[in-house]
Amino acid sequence: MSETAKTERPERRRPLPGDPDRRERLERLLRVDLAGEYGARRIYEGQLAVLGRSPVAPTIREMWAQEAKHLDYFQKALPKHRVRPTVLQPAWHVAGFALGAVTALMGEKAAMACTVAVEEVIDEHYARQAEQLDDEGEEGELKQAILEFREDEIEHRDTGLAHGAEETVAYGGLTSVIKAGSRFAIWLSERY
Repeated sequence: MSETAKTERPERRRPLPGDPDRRERLERLLRVDLAGEYGARRIYEGQLAVLGRSPVAPTIREMWAQEAKHLDYFQKALPKHRVRPTVLQPAWHVAGFALGAVTALMGEKAAMACTVAVEEVIDEHYARQAEQLDDEGEEGELKQAILEFREDEIEHRDTGLAHGAEETVAYGGLTSVIKAGSRFAIWLSERY
């Protein structure tokens, strides 16, 4: 493979009938990212409600603060681009807190397993989004924010792993369920 071929941007697939147009893709992207960052904050709030006085609480608060920065960005981006938030926001308010609280009740390592599972899905999600966005203009600005936030999410995943997430009883099953739920929430939030 030539050196040029290695550095060229992969060609995007051609749109198929029924695929969203550029405007609809932007709306979906902003809507789902706001919902996701809101849900992540609620997960950490649920964890803090249970583990707020534990040794891991400062770590959770730090991740919560980073999610607050991400959330603020998308809260400003939606009106700027005239995009409505998901109608499922009230569901994510309850579901996020419940997921955080339930996993925290299972113990610190289970709470960290929850973080790992969610952040692995978000890492993949942000990577796919970044591939779809142009490097210039408003899309370029959004792409840079997404790539920056993705690095934070990867850091959160690594933090969860460093705090013994994989030592959780039934780690594989727990994280599989959380990942499936996260992917379903993404699918719903993009559309509704």
